[in-house]
Amino acid sequence: MSSTPKDITIIGGGIIGCCTAYFLTRHPSYSPETHHITLLEASSSSAGGRTSDSIQDPATLADPATASRKNPAHDGIAGGASGKAGGLLALWAFPSEIVPLSFRLHDELAKEHNGENRWGYRRCYASQIDCRARLPSGSTTSAKNGEDTEPINSHAKQGSKGLHKDHKKGIKALQKLGAPEDLDWLDADEALGAYERMDTPDNTAQVHPELFTRSMAQLAEDKGVNIVTGARVTTINKTTDGKSVESVTYDKSGNEKILPTTNCVVAAGPWTRRLLPEVPVTAARAHSVVIKTPRPVSAYALFTSIMLPPGFPSPTPKDARRTSVSHRPLRGSQIVEPEIYARPDGTAYACGPTDNAVELPLTTADVEVDTARCDDIIHQVGGISDELGKDGQVLAKQACYLPQGGPWIGKVGGTEGLIVAAGHTCWGIQNAPATGKLVSEIIFDGKANSARLGSCDPARIGALWGR
Repeated sequence: MSSTPKDITIIGGGIIGCCTAYFLTRHPSYSPETHHITLLEASSSSAGGRTSDSIQDPATLADPATASRKNPAHDGIAGGASGKAGGLLALWAFPSEIVPLSFRLHDELAKEHNGENRWGYRRCYASQIDCRARLPSGSTTSAKNGEDTEPINSHAKQGSKGLHKDHKKGIKALQKLGAPEDLDWLDADEALGAYERMDTPDNTAQVHPELFTRSMAQLAEDKGVNIVTGARVTTINKTTDGKSVESVTYDKSGNEKILPTTNCVVAAGPWTRRLLPEVPVTAARAHSVVIKTPRPVSAYALFTSIMLPPGFPSPTPKDARRTSVSHRPLRGSQIVEPEIYARPDGTAYACGPTDNAVELPLTTADVEVDTARCDDIIHQVGGISDELGKDGQVLAKQACYLPQGGPWIGKVGGTEGLIVAAGHTCWGIQNAPATGKLVSEIIFDGKANSARLGSCDPARIGALWGR
């Protein structure tokens, strides 16, 4: 089976598609003479889902001699969630069937290809923190009748001096809470209320998702994969009897093209259902920001619970389509839960909740950023850390659509050569290497060998729909 000529088409230039391309070229049976692999990405630009004043190439923040340089011919790769995710890796992720394999593969890939420098791979801590946000400068608490009361910051000024604050006092506060001393970039005196370690670097790591995705694409291309961006697939064509994949039709600059295909891997993330309507993958928009800190901050992934006090800028409602007016002050307390990931390139990534206010657009290039939702995150993380607030610099405001409902990995229905690899939720970066390896085995060996598909098997879809 493995020596049979194959025309393999991968639909989607996110991390799942790029890892699939990479592992296909590393399979023992792969031969560039008999196996032709093409990766089609719908978008021809990676700038979608970022404001125009955002940094467009994160490699410029790292060592230019070693970081994954942007290939102009690959513009469009990692244009969606794969370029705007947090990049957390964990042995405690889900689903359990593929997580251990993928976590191990991440470590192996980093060692083989200098991932530490090329895509920011490192081990880190994961922790939960409970905080009370400080009011932004100039904000006031709100009385019942709408009258302003004395700013909370008028009493907090001495305890919040940014880079010049009393470090020993901060350390004592951290120790009192049982928090590690190197978490000194949080305000332990006024904001931090409780700390709990979730896991250690033994079981937790991180990558820069855009640099990782770009690296996988380049490494796959180096071994013979043809990458075509601006190629939006419109139809997966089957043989006359409907039993096998025959080709795919795609639009390239307004021209319809047909690509002969024996094996088609649909790795289109939240766009998967437009090609495979029977696969239950949905989409949810998520906003995030990237903040350059005034000094390198320690390697923590923080899952927060932040109490916003009265007078704090009110978060954007979940169903609001777009907010352009100033945030009104809260009249009561509210809990928010942004996630914060410190990165080795001198930045911190922070993301907020998902929303469904805007439908999934045609491609990643058309993703709309609601800057008010990004401002929510900036206010909230700045309320617990000067490094992330008044002393930091916002480098990017961005949005993407997360695929929900899976992951689904494997053969679709009874169509020979049709495979899905999509719906990976917030753990797409974590589980991409395992997905790519398993898909390569399904194509070349006829079945997944490195892990049991279990809950990821598309054969379960019929049961989900009650068929």
